[in-house]
Parts: sequence; C-alpha cells; structure tokens
Amino acid sequence: MNDIIKAIILGIVEGVTEFLPISSTGHLILFNQFISFAEEFTKKFDVIIQLGAILSIVVIFRERLFPFKNSKEPFFQSQAFEVWKKTIVGVIPALIMGALLHKKIEELLFNPVTVSVALIIGGIVLIFLENLRRQDRIQSVASIDYKTAFFIGIIQCLAMIPGTSRSAATIIGAMLLGCSRIAAVEYSFFLAIPTMIAACVFSLFKIGVNLSSSEIIVLVVGFVVSFLVAWVVVAGFIRFISRRDFKPFGYYRIVLGGIILLYFGFLR
Repeated sequence: MNDIIKAIILGIVEGVTEFLPISSTGHLILFNQFISFAEEFTKKFDVIIQLGAILSIVVIFRERLFPFKNSKEPFFQSQAFEVWKKTIVGVIPALIMGALLHKKIEELLFNPVTVSVALIIGGIVLIFLENLRRQDRIQSVASIDYKTAFFIGIIQCLAMIPGTSRSAATIIGAMLLGCSRIAAVEYSFFLAIPTMIAACVFSLFKIGVNLSSSEIIVLVVGFVVSFLVAWVVVAGFIRFISRRDFKPFGYYRIVLGGIILLYFGFLR
C-alpha cells in the first residue's frame, strides 16, 4: 500500500479516536497490524499525528484559550487565564507520574492483552457511571475549582495504562467529582493540550527526529488529516454529548476490546 494512503488512513483513525473516550492507542495498535511503516518511523508518525489532533482543540477553542487578543474584554481575559491555570494544575500529576513510571509501564503494559482489558473495563465503568444517580454541581470549566482540577489530573494518570484512553479517564474522573457531561468533556479537551504536547515532546526526544524528505511528506499528510478529522469529530462530539450520554462509547469499547483479545489471543 502506498505510504501516503497509509498516512491518510492512520490520520483518520487518530483524528476520530483521540478525543472520544475509546482509546486512540487501542485503535492504532489494531490498525498497525495491517497498516504500518518501518518500526522506527511508525513510532515517530504516531506521535506527530497526535499533535495534529491537539492543534484542532487550540483552533476550535481559540476564543476561550487566548487571553491576549486585543478585542478581549477584561472579564473574558480573566476567564481564559483561569482555564489555563486550572489546566496546568490538572496536568501536574501526569507530568510527575509520566517522568517516574513511563519506561516501566511501556515495558510491562504495552501489549494487546493490556489494551483489550483496559478497553473493556473502561467501557463497563462508563456504562456504570451513566446508570448512577449523580448530582452535577459543576456546570462549566470556569466552575471547576483547583482542588477538583488536581484530582481530575490524578485520575488522568490511569491513561498511562494503554487502552484506558486519556479522554475517558479525565471524563470519568470529572463526572465522578461532580462535573456535568459538557464540563467534563471540555475540561478533558483543555487538559489534552499540555498533557499531549509534553508526552509528544518527551517521546520525540527519546526516539529522535531524523527524517528523510519522503518521510516528512508522509508525516505532513498524516498531521493535516488528523487535524481536519479531529476538528470535525470534536465539534460533532460536543453536539452529541449535549443530547446523549456516554453509553454508546462504553458498549463500543467492550466490543473493540473483545475483538482485540480474540484476534491476538486466538487468531494469530
């Protein structure tokens, strides 16, 4: 298969799955069994296309994220600063845990069985959470206090287990701590920016960025496709969750986890 076509397919997979609570890692592991590049380049590609997806969040929420626009009134400037401060508080646990445990987790847990089990457990938790009678005391990101932001960040560390899904961990954590679905989803988006940038920079520092001209073209294609697809998916996800719950994603995770377990356990 042509490398450009591979880049388009994998960029679509990343763009669709990065911000939905269904694990982009689980999907890329599955797709990489059939569509992949050389091992070393695959690692670089998977990291860089994540940055494309992250850029979509920055573009979509630019009015709420950039406090220095000349047209912003003082109130909206202060709101943007608050979003960033709470996001930084939320990312601290992941930075600490990632620095301490990343290598050990990669050695022990980056395998299809772990991914499938994490997908299934996460799906069950999402369904269980939606069946709970919860009181949403926090209706917006602006209403999240720093203590809650920090605890959401601690729960986000569960996403270091491949297949858990960073977005699922933060959404579940936020809802358990009293956030509405919309507040949980939006905070998960904002928290993704520093979390994923830090993870990508760390990964690229480890594996290096020496690239040929043809590899750069493939990366650019994957990056752009991931960015555009994530933009569409995020906008659709916000509309969906304003009317529906997370149960469909829970069922999907369970089915996907079963497929991965079946494929790697019995069909290979």
